[in-house]
Amino acid sequence: MSSRGSFIREALQPMVRLALPVIAAELGWMAMGVVDTVMVGPLGAAALSGTAIGSTLFIAIGIFGMGLLLGLDTMVSQAFGAGDRAECDRWLVAGVWLALLATPPLAVVLAGVWWALPRMGFHPDVLPHVQAYFPIVATSLPPLLLYAALRRYLQALSRVGVVAFTLATANLVNIVVNWVLIYGIGPAPALGVRGAAWATVISRVYMVAVLAWVTWSAHRGPMATHVSWRLPTLRLRRLVALGAPAAAHLTFEVGVFSAVTALAGQLAPAMQAAHHIALNIASVVFMVPLGVSTAAAVLVGQHVGRRDGPAARRAGWAAIVLVLAFMASSAIAFFLRPATFIGLYTREAAVIAIGSQLLGVAAAFQLFDGLQVATTGALRGLGETRVPMLVSLVGYWIVGLPLAWWLCFRGGYGVIGLWLGLALSLFLVGLALLALWRIRIDETARRFAHAREATP
Repeated sequence: MSSRGSFIREALQPMVRLALPVIAAELGWMAMGVVDTVMVGPLGAAALSGTAIGSTLFIAIGIFGMGLLLGLDTMVSQAFGAGDRAECDRWLVAGVWLALLATPPLAVVLAGVWWALPRMGFHPDVLPHVQAYFPIVATSLPPLLLYAALRRYLQALSRVGVVAFTLATANLVNIVVNWVLIYGIGPAPALGVRGAAWATVISRVYMVAVLAWVTWSAHRGPMATHVSWRLPTLRLRRLVALGAPAAAHLTFEVGVFSAVTALAGQLAPAMQAAHHIALNIASVVFMVPLGVSTAAAVLVGQHVGRRDGPAARRAGWAAIVLVLAFMASSAIAFFLRPATFIGLYTREAAVIAIGSQLLGVAAAFQLFDGLQVATTGALRGLGETRVPMLVSLVGYWIVGLPLAWWLCFRGGYGVIGLWLGLALSLFLVGLALLALWRIRIDETARRFAHAREATP
């Protein structure tokens, strides 16, 4: 009983304290997409699908740039755990440089996607809305990457409250600007889906402005004395070495959902709308384990910086336990009341019927989706990003996506088949990453123990 009490007191409670504001921030991030989808919904299923596809295609690319910055979780949290605040600030400078340098090549990729939109096979009723939304939201790439660098730095210092505040207020900005620009208020013209895109851009500029002001006002004195803003080549290489595999892992995961969304774009508008709504709901729920995953990366990294293997182990397992408990409850809710959730977005009976079936599939993969993201965060705290990248490549793209395509277009399951393919890939990736976590944390704990024994 004392061991269980120690786990709750020393691992679960710190994880919950750190994770709750991060979860609030992740929910705030996702709420922007929900708000856009809900506020565009009255324009019809085609407009809803076009907005969702445009947003998904942008995030599939932007997420790679944000993923490059995930190395800050490891480096800043370990430096903070070791008590070296100046080192934390130097890693922030490297993160800002990386965000700036990553913007031009990713902008070229976005331009390529814009050129390819008419060739992607989208339904003719949906394509014009995608073409209206995508090029505008693509202009939010620079502020999005700078925001990601600042956010990862602050989170690694356990300063998560300001991040949650920023996302909450950014949503207020997004709602107001959406309301004005989508439908036209006063002298403002009704821009439809273009208005939703501009609202997202303005909200992201606001987010980076707030975090930049908070970071500079709190640290301008110390940073001015011990931090150089010259290009830190060696640190950039280290960040890329950690971040590139993490970015690839994120891109494989988010990209497979984007690919499935693109495939769904060839189906009837009712199936597309059901897919987007169900995916939106599942994504909102996913923000909770994603927030815990970030907290796991920070706490595991801080314990590694202190060279405390047992504490790092407890932090990782605490994240896994919390995520599995939450995802089990969400699976039950999806299974018992799917139509209630879908009905929050639409009144169309066909969309509600199809969406309810999709949430039934989502209920089946909730545990494994949570497991894969929790273990990914814990592994990132250890500095392990390469093997998760390979696991996600195989699970999502070599197994899951081909199966999803076959079930949809050859097996006759339609959009349900797409989700069944995703379910299998999440099952495989979740179990593989759990096994990897057990191996890597054991190796880390043994290494620290041997180092202590060797110290005279």
